[in-house]
Amino acid sequence: MAFRAEEDAAGGYERVKSYLLGRHLSGPDRQRAEEALLDIVDKCGPVVDAYPTWHPLVVNHDGRHPETNPNERCGYEGLDHTRHFAHGFITCPYGNPDRVIEAVEALPSHPCATITAEQVDIPFYADGTTPVLVRCEWSQPLNPGKMVPKSLAVPLMLEQELPCWRWAERAESWETMRPYLLGVPHGARSSLFVEQDTAIAMKNIYMAMVQSGMFGPLKMG
Repeated sequence: MAFRAEEDAAGGYERVKSYLLGRHLSGPDRQRAEEALLDIVDKCGPVVDAYPTWHPLVVNHDGRHPETNPNERCGYEGLDHTRHFAHGFITCPYGNPDRVIEAVEALPSHPCATITAEQVDIPFYADGTTPVLVRCEWSQPLNPGKMVPKSLAVPLMLEQELPCWRWAERAESWETMRPYLLGVPHGARSSLFVEQDTAIAMKNIYMAMVQSGMFGPLKMG
């Protein structure tokens, strides 16, 4: 199926709306929750399924085992019933949210972004949960549509991939690497994180590294 950014973003929003605004909400409470969700999308960008491995929200992982969703392996604690946006995520643990907030505050500093966490006074997901919004606030302006500019995406990808030459035995194809470098959903030349010009630059630079032989022979199949 062809990648259509607007359709993917709209479909993702409807799925998250259905998940977070369950049957426990009705009337004014439901309206308030939907307004809060729209505000999160406005601040954090469209709903996504997975992050590029270089994204500040997931970058604190073992270099040999990249992560594409926030979890304990990239520094988070206490996440539950979590849904993702391009530059933030909402997590809905039951009870005290302090584990989530304290873990975010303990994350290593990032040269291009600040990761923050705040409790949200909206009954997302179910009664008894305490939603927390974790946001990636970039130090430079994003492009229209909350797209990461080429001047940030390319060096962040390079910082992520270059160290792999020390231990890699086989090079991965671009087709294999696209979800890791462009995020999900994605198409052949763009995603909900980067526009076409940026994705093409990333592909060209990644393939130049592969063709240099620095990662070893290209993995076949």
